[in-house]
Amino acid sequence: MGIQGKSLIAPDDFTVEEIQTVISTAKEMMEVGPDAYRGLCADKILATLFYEPSTRTRLSFESAMLRMGGSVLGFGDANTSSVAKGESIADTVRVISHYADIAVMRHHKEGAPKLAAQYATIPVINGGDGGHQHPTQTLTDLLTVEICKGKLDEQVVAICGDLKFGRTVHSLIKTLTRLSIKKLILISPEELALPSYLRRELEQKGANMEEYTCLDEVIEVVDVLYMTRIQRERFFNEADYQRLKDTYILDARKLERAKQDMIIMHPLPRNNEIAYEVDDDPRAKYFEQAKCGVYARMALMSLQLGVL
Repeated sequence: MGIQGKSLIAPDDFTVEEIQTVISTAKEMMEVGPDAYRGLCADKILATLFYEPSTRTRLSFESAMLRMGGSVLGFGDANTSSVAKGESIADTVRVISHYADIAVMRHHKEGAPKLAAQYATIPVINGGDGGHQHPTQTLTDLLTVEICKGKLDEQVVAICGDLKFGRTVHSLIKTLTRLSIKKLILISPEELALPSYLRRELEQKGANMEEYTCLDEVIEVVDVLYMTRIQRERFFNEADYQRLKDTYILDARKLERAKQDMIIMHPLPRNNEIAYEVDDDPRAKYFEQAKCGVYARMALMSLQLGVL
């Protein structure tokens, strides 16, 4: 079957070879430039179904489709759609399947995009579901490493911050352990450690993984540092959020001990976990990462739609 017509709800919906195809296609698109693909999706329509606020994910999907000459319809606030009248996800996607050729959904409930894919007759992309998965951010992350480091093989990757609720983290970790990285280092407060189900899954796969609570202990050996924010919207208790929110702050002093060719990534938005002074450091790649997101999604959608 390949990628054409296939939904992407979790990273393991795609084989390693299919993931590599998306990354290599996106890399080529970046090298050639978007003008070469301006008419690729001239007769295609993307539906954006965003039940939860988004800036980068929604706009990068829209930018990707518009850059390929396609059109976009949808909503960025469920209260402005028939959801406010009680319409189910199943009914929404059944209708949308007649209006668009492909759809991306973000939802606050885990599993909502998977449900949508079961009822849709067009490919559905998970644009983030609660604290569960965010597969297109993972494609963006892999593309960024490929562009900035030249390869993913033999890299020591450290992920720092909220590992419990971070959907970007969950998707990335599951995918990295399928690829040939040298080591995965997980850094978090004990309260925000990796969920036990995901830890068991990694252990069963024999992942080369180490866990720490202090970034300073390991920063010297890291090749790719992936910072994440402590997510206020996932906490049930404001006091817990206030206590944990500034656990990790990456600043120029900490970077003095890091490798000169290390890269710093962040899915954004950031709060205090990366000081603004770090933006001027050549190792900071998070804004380039946001740029990569457009090309990763251009590649993904063009392959799903079978136009490339």
